[in-house]
Parts: sequence; C-alpha cells; structure tokens
Amino acid sequence: MTQQAASSISSGRSDFVQPIMAGALAAIVGYASTFTLVLAALTAAGASPQQAGSGLMSICIAIGILNIVVSARLKVPVSFAWSTPGVAFLLTVGEPVGGFPAVAGAFLVAAALIVLTGLIKPLARLIEAIPAPIANAMLAGMLLTLCFAPITAVGQMPMLALPILLSWVIGMRFARRYAVPIAVVVTGIILATTTHLPPGALDGSWPSFVPVMPEFTLDAIIRIGLPLYIVTMASQNLPGLAVMKANGFTLKASPLFVLTGVASGLTAFVGGHTSNLAAITAAICAGPEAHPDKTKRWPAPISAGVVYLALAPAASLAAAFIAASPPLLIQAVAGLALMSSLASALTGALINEETRLPAILTFVTTASGITIIGVGAPFWGLVAGIGMLLLLRAGVVAIREPSGK
Repeated sequence: MTQQAASSISSGRSDFVQPIMAGALAAIVGYASTFTLVLAALTAAGASPQQAGSGLMSICIAIGILNIVVSARLKVPVSFAWSTPGVAFLLTVGEPVGGFPAVAGAFLVAAALIVLTGLIKPLARLIEAIPAPIANAMLAGMLLTLCFAPITAVGQMPMLALPILLSWVIGMRFARRYAVPIAVVVTGIILATTTHLPPGALDGSWPSFVPVMPEFTLDAIIRIGLPLYIVTMASQNLPGLAVMKANGFTLKASPLFVLTGVASGLTAFVGGHTSNLAAITAAICAGPEAHPDKTKRWPAPISAGVVYLALAPAASLAAAFIAASPPLLIQAVAGLALMSSLASALTGALINEETRLPAILTFVTTASGITIIGVGAPFWGLVAGIGMLLLLRAGVVAIREPSGK
C-alpha cells in the first residue's frame, strides 16, 4: 500500500471519527448537565418518580430519533435537545390545579402551538418579533432563583454541598466543558454514600412508560402552556437557528418546528415536556470541533442521537434515586448547570443600551415571582418589557418628527 493510499484511508476514518466523537460528547454533556433539572422540574410539577422517569426517558428517545433521522436525511448537522429553559421555568411554577395531568395538557398545548408556528407564518414572525434582549431578560429572571440554590445549600448543608460547589469551580478552571458533568458525578458519589433508599424505592425503576391522560385547565394552560411555548421558541428554537446560521447552515425553520411540535405532543402523553432545536450543544455538532469541513459534520448529531437512545433506559432508575435524595442538593447541582445559561442570558439582555432598561424591567418582574389573575411572572415580565420598549420608541419618534419638518 502506498503512503498516499494509507493517508487517504486515515483521512477517511477521521472524517467519521471526529464528528462521531463530537456528537457523543454533545449528548453526554447535554444529558449529564441537566437531567437532574428535568427530573426535579417534573417532580415539582406534581409527577411521581415513575412519571418523572417516564418523561425523561420519552424525551431522550424523541430527541435521539430526531437527531438521527433529520441529520441523515438532510446531511446537515441539525441537533435537537430538550428545553432546558423550559424545565427551568417549570421548576418555578409548582403544581397547578389538576395536578400532573393538567401539566401534561399544558405540554400538549405548547406542542400544538409549536406545530402551528411551523404551519402559520405570521405566528413564526410574531415569535421572531420578540426582541432578543427581552427574551433573554425573561429567561434570566426565571433562572435567578434557581441559581441561588448552590449557595443556599452550602449554608444549610455545607458538608454535602461544598464539595459539589468546589468540584464545579475546579472543573471550570481546568476542564471548563466538563465542569457540570464533574459536579454531577461528585453529587452522585455523595448521594450514593449518604442517601438511604426506603424499602421498595427501586420497585418499578426498570425502564417503562407511564401513560398520563392530559387534562386541559385554564390555570395550567395560562401558567404553563403559553409561557413554555414562548420560552421554548425564544430561548431554544430561535437561538438554535442562529447557531446553525453562524456556522454556515441556513435551515428551513417551518418543517423543523412541525417535527419538534409533533414529537413534543407524543411525549406529553407519557410525561415528557418539549423537544426543540439544540442551542448550546448545537455549537459542538455544527462547529469546527465536529470537523474542519462543514460538509462532513452531519454524522455528529447522528452519534448524539445514538447516545441519547442508549441513555434513555437509565431515566427511571435515576428518578427513583433522586426522589429519595435531599431536594436542595438536587436543586444545587441544577443551579450550577444553569449558571452559564444565566450569564449568557444576562449578557444578551444588557448588551444594547436602547433595550437595557426594558430588559431590566422584564428581569425584575420575572424574578419577582408575582402572579396576577392566575398568570405567572414570566408572562408579565414579557408584557412589561415589551410595553416599556414600545413606549420609549414611540417617544423617540415623537421627538424626532417635529425636527424633521
């Protein structure tokens, strides 16, 4: 075999090895960073440990299939994930009237709205019209309370929480990409050595779907369904498209919205929340890290999809174990996982001077946690910020018009 032929074979192997490794890394980081957050959010919304495990498993399967099928079909590195901002929001609203069936109904409403956004262009334009700083400020307001959890945990249970916080800080210094997974591993070790499972806690922890018959209540639709739709579109789908565009891939958004909406609707019947375009992990699969040649990056999401499918069976066992653990400790590691999201959201919210004050109003309104006529703070934060922005812009126009005459 000539040296040129050997070099060609080696290059051909690397064409697949590099994106496959990048995709596997994206899935592992995405899962390990926030699976505790998903379980905590579903539990806070009224799900039993079995229902929470079923929900997580269904989402893993949904995004695994989406990653594999869409990327293989389009030969483009399109990545899908669950809505981390969505579960962060869900963790703040608590259990609505009607319990978890009402939550599943709200998931179904959010899924239907995502499908409609893909089918009806004015809806897509309406979501796109939400100023990015306002959307980021709303997200930051939702994340703020959750990001207090690590510090609160250190104050209340320092012997357990401090090693988790220190492992995250050290990870950020020496292996930034793996900081959260390291913290999750340390949390797992601490929980394994300190948590005592009650008899029967692992009963039914084998992988299984737990059907949930959705119920539609106005309270859950207004408090959960509509905000979840807005958060998923503004904080996941649109940034996901922006990440792809930044890496040289222009996508037709409508079919992708329809696919993720349909997938979200199916998982709602077994306790899963919304699936959507990936944003943060999309940068791993679609960026140069996957392959220098952008035409050879499409295997990365396929690899990620395979990993998600492999991780799905562990969901029920993880849910049963976490249900027996101190809630504050779980919230602490979830808060650490969201620190970078909070920093990114605050940066995006305050980047433009023109929108800074409306964004701050959105942020403080959302972080306040107020509820008016049964509608939660994220919605009112959005209304307040957009209202102030429109008022300020109207004032600028009113000032400029006389001088132009």
